[in-house]
Order: sequence, then C-alpha cells, then structure tokens
Amino acid sequence: MRNALRRFPWEELKYVLWLPVYLLSFFVIERVVVTGYWPTQGWMDGYIPFCEWFVIPYCLWYPLLAAVGLWLLWKDRKGFRRYMCFLALTFFASALIWLLLPNGQDLRPAAMPRDNPLTRLVAGLYAIDTNTNVFPSVHVVGAIGAAWAVNRTPSLDGHRLLRGATAILALFICLSTLFIKQHTVLDVIGGLGLSLAVGLPLYSRDTVRRIWPAVGQD
Repeated sequence: MRNALRRFPWEELKYVLWLPVYLLSFFVIERVVVTGYWPTQGWMDGYIPFCEWFVIPYCLWYPLLAAVGLWLLWKDRKGFRRYMCFLALTFFASALIWLLLPNGQDLRPAAMPRDNPLTRLVAGLYAIDTNTNVFPSVHVVGAIGAAWAVNRTPSLDGHRLLRGATAILALFICLSTLFIKQHTVLDVIGGLGLSLAVGLPLYSRDTVRRIWPAVGQD
C-alpha cells in the first residue's frame, strides 16, 4: 500500500484543479439562465423519438470520463495532461457560451409515455439538470474527448478492440442526448465543432510543445 501511494503521480493532480471551479460555475449559470433563452430545437428534432433505453449510455458518460482519466494518470501522464486540458478548455468555453448566449430546449415530454425504471431515471435526470445551457453539449464534448484520449495514448497500442469499443460508446453517448431529449441536433453539432476546434490543435505535437511545453512532455 505504501509503495502504491509512493508511486502515485501526485504532481499531476494540479491538472484537476479546474474541475471544482467549473462545477461551481455550472451550478451558478443553471440558476441564472431559466427563462428568456434562445431555443435550440429545429425541425430535425421532431423526427427523433423519445427512447428511455438511451439513458443507459447517457449515464455511462460519467464513469467513462473518470475511467479514462484514471487510466491515463497511471499509464500515460502526457496523455492525462492533454485530456485534462481538453476537458477544461471545452467545458469552460461551453460555460462562456451559455453566459453570452443563454440557450435551452423545449423538447422534454410533459409526461413520460411509459412507467418503468428507465423512464423514472430519465425523470430524475430532468429534475437534477435543467433544460437550459444545452448548446454546445458537454456530454458530446466529454465523450469525444475520452474517445480521442484513448485513441491517442501509446499505453493502449495493440488494444484495437478497446479503442473501437470506446469510440462506439462515445457515439452512443452522443446519440443518447437526442433520444432522451436532453439535447437537440444543433447542440450535438455544436459539441462536435467545439471538440474539433480544441482537440485538433491540442493533439498536434508541435502546437502543444510551442504553446504549453509541460503538456507536451513525456
């Protein structure tokens, strides 16, 4: 136990200090933006049915992000730093967009079409998370970031099945936001665009070393 604690990369934990700040800002913005928001739903959203089964991949977002972070922390410190920077930059950029452009969606069903454990879980999510601050979707951003980090870490070279499974899970997480009516098609597109805008330069070796040498170090 002592040896494990001694080997733990404690110095890398400073890259997690952004998380409580983001969570605080998220809950503050959730209380500020409640009415008078820009509705992000469009005509395409009307063709997407409500399906409570998608709450399963939606909830898997949380353990996915944590599992990827813990794996990288132990096996790939450079990958961990990049992963944390990706999440911090995209999450705070999302919060800034919510402040500058208050938005929300009006797609949630007034009453659940069925009564079962999954619909009750969706109703619980509705109660915890409001229908505002949806563009861009941080669920999409986080899922893409996790899949990107898994794909780019040398510690998983040769584990093509695991990388493929992570990519598929990320895809289902993105779709789940639509089928449980947490987000709109536009929210998903916004999350994809933000992920590319941050991820492409961040995972470029030369760009990272030039802007932030510590993130590019092995």
